[in-house]
Amino acid sequence: MQTSKSKAVPTNRPGPLDKYMPGFHSMLLAQGYSNTTLHAKLKMIFNFNKWLMTRDIKPYKINENVIKIFFKEQPRSGYIRRGDLAALNALLKYLRDSGIAPKKVDKIVHDDIQRIMCDFAEYLEKERGLAPASLNSYLPIILRFLNERFGNNPVSLNEITLCNVTRFVVRCSRLWTPKRSQLMTSALRSFFRYLRFHGDITLDLAEAIPTVASWRLSELPKSLDQEDVYRLLQSCAQDTAVGQRDYTVLLILSRLGLRPCEIVNMTLNDIDWENGVMTIHGKGVQHNQMPIPHDVGEALSKYICKNRPPCATRRLFVRARAPQQGFSGSAAVDDIMRRALKRSGVKSLRKGAYLLRHSLACAMLRRGNSLMEIGEILRHSNINTTEIYAKVNINALAAIAQPWAGDDL
Repeated sequence: MQTSKSKAVPTNRPGPLDKYMPGFHSMLLAQGYSNTTLHAKLKMIFNFNKWLMTRDIKPYKINENVIKIFFKEQPRSGYIRRGDLAALNALLKYLRDSGIAPKKVDKIVHDDIQRIMCDFAEYLEKERGLAPASLNSYLPIILRFLNERFGNNPVSLNEITLCNVTRFVVRCSRLWTPKRSQLMTSALRSFFRYLRFHGDITLDLAEAIPTVASWRLSELPKSLDQEDVYRLLQSCAQDTAVGQRDYTVLLILSRLGLRPCEIVNMTLNDIDWENGVMTIHGKGVQHNQMPIPHDVGEALSKYICKNRPPCATRRLFVRARAPQQGFSGSAAVDDIMRRALKRSGVKSLRKGAYLLRHSLACAMLRRGNSLMEIGEILRHSNINTTEIYAKVNINALAAIAQPWAGDDL
């Protein structure tokens, strides 16, 4: 009598994914996949569905490990094709977003550390108003510190000493860039202020954290002159959908000085055509309204009406290829800028989208605008952030320079 690892499956037995397939299929259609790509993805899901039946795996048990086992057990060479893993990852995301499969939980060494991290994250989000991007920068640093300090041992926050903190800062600073090291010290100060405020520690560790050298004002901001900005914009082929999208993105960056993340987060609902303003979702919970210049309005209208692909997302700027959804992050905006620099032949040491934000500020300063006016356009919450642009203009430097004591002699 032969035995096998897999059970015989009746042909009329419904697969575990059958009732979820219509919704998943509709989601793929909304993301703008071609018929060929759609067929390939659904074929992979069909094979996966059959394999789940042989293993008697329910949809709520599907996770990354199940997908890994599925690929490992494929019986013949060449069965796995390009895009198959992406198809199953998209299915897993759909199941998780629909509440069918459980969300992925990051591994944390200790339950007490998990509780501390959750409480600190809630404090940063609700009381400090930090944006998700800031949380994603702060929390891994704090988690690393707590795991290194306590490991699997009982967590007693009041036992953290200045020596523990100093050693962690010095060790990480040797491995990380100055910018990341500064982020580390900011995260630690915020964490220790939070612990002291809540009575978890008695020592003022925040004030004792070493300072990482910052040379914020040591060099001039990199920028382009207005002729180069014009060449950059003209390099976009506005008779194509991608070219019109890229032109609109670069025009907004150069005329309004937006950050790349603000471009990513813009939605169709943020544009108030009747009043001629757009809502900008800035750092943290900041929301600002800015007037839409005439040329920006024309570019937006052309992109939305003629070139933006029909899709389910409300994000303003959409990927050119499926899945047709909003940009995944600021890197997509930086890529648009890099491609434009290459096409136009404009030379610059800096390649990212922040280059246009700096260029706008420098151009305003040369036209005689004050630092206060530049700070308002760039939506700086602190005038000190705008000081770096003063070095572009001697008159602006003179306006903020402190009087020399020798003047009274």
